[in-house]
Amino acid sequence: MANTPQSKKRARQNERRQDVNKARRSRIRTFLRKVEEAISSGNQETAAAALKAAQPEMARGVSKGVLHKNTFARKMSRLASRVKAISA
Repeated sequence: MANTPQSKKRARQNERRQDVNKARRSRIRTFLRKVEEAISSGNQETAAAALKAAQPEMARGVSKGVLHKNTFARKMSRLASRVKAISA
């Protein structure tokens, strides 16, 4: 339990940040789910558009500290190769 004023304030700040980060992570997952659905439908144009929409959202997550930079790079690379493979 927080005892000092500083630790009490820190606990309040952490709760607020947790809510913001949770919302941002959920938003990123929604964009990724849309890409996955577009890939499974087999429509390359839709999948490419969904990937293009998801990319800045994931990059924002990296800049805000929700995602690691390499996690973002790995996911984008794998998704892009899957979208590209649809046409083949």
